[in-house]
Amino acid sequence: MTTGGGTYAVTGSASGMGAAVAASLRDAGHTVIGVDLRDADVVADLSTGDGRKKAAAEVLAKTGGRLDGAVLAAGMGPSKGRERMITEVNVLGVTELLTAWRPALAAADKAKVVVFGSNSTTVTPMVPRGAVRRLINGDTARATKQILRRRGVTAPVAYAASKIAVTQWCRWQGTKPEWAGQGIRINVIAPGPVMTPLLEAQLNSPQAKAVTSFPVPVREFGTPEQLAAWVMTMLSPAADFMAGSIVTVDGGTEALMRTRDWPAPLPLRGIPKLVWKMYRAPKEGQVAKY
Repeated sequence: MTTGGGTYAVTGSASGMGAAVAASLRDAGHTVIGVDLRDADVVADLSTGDGRKKAAAEVLAKTGGRLDGAVLAAGMGPSKGRERMITEVNVLGVTELLTAWRPALAAADKAKVVVFGSNSTTVTPMVPRGAVRRLINGDTARATKQILRRRGVTAPVAYAASKIAVTQWCRWQGTKPEWAGQGIRINVIAPGPVMTPLLEAQLNSPQAKAVTSFPVPVREFGTPEQLAAWVMTMLSPAADFMAGSIVTVDGGTEALMRTRDWPAPLPLRGIPKLVWKMYRAPKEGQVAKY
């Protein structure tokens, strides 16, 4: 559990899992700077470039130059006709804000960042890899064009692509010297179906049958409070030895559908030179340096 007195930014703080995280942080004695479309300390639209700049700047103005952590919970679900917006919020609403906040996070002692991903990253087919690469590089326009070729399933594919991209960005950036090396721990939580206003709306829509037939081995939905408890652990000193990790909290869906895909042996091809150096035994009389 985190000890009180820190300052944390929480996007998507007005409802669902973001609201549960914000409440848990406040209950623990922390200062929370909430970011959302309404009912927040910083009101901003993360689907636009100006909105993201506004959110980043106003949060920084309230921190005094030090941010003990951040929880990026704002996101859009698979809404047909809003594929570009999904990618803007779910990817750039994380990457642009964290990049702007990095100096303030580095100013803290072992700052923790938790980004909300999704188990859709591992259970959604037909996601074009090219679109994911473009999203990681911030090119939402070209990525969306590629996604729209998946006629009939463009919204779920856009959602999954956005979550894959933001998760890979966190693993890529979160292990770099300018993040992990500066004491900033970036990790991802990947929920399955959680009883939020978004899920409630889906259960009351024509999508209800698809939602209820989705395999969840524990046979129940998660709750925002359960996810908030996991996030609080990922913001605590218990996460000091975590960087670029993905914590899946989905009732067993990913384990059911991808039982033998993970963990898997590391293939020889493509191993980074740094890994070879780490595994290569030192010469006699030398000490291995990592």
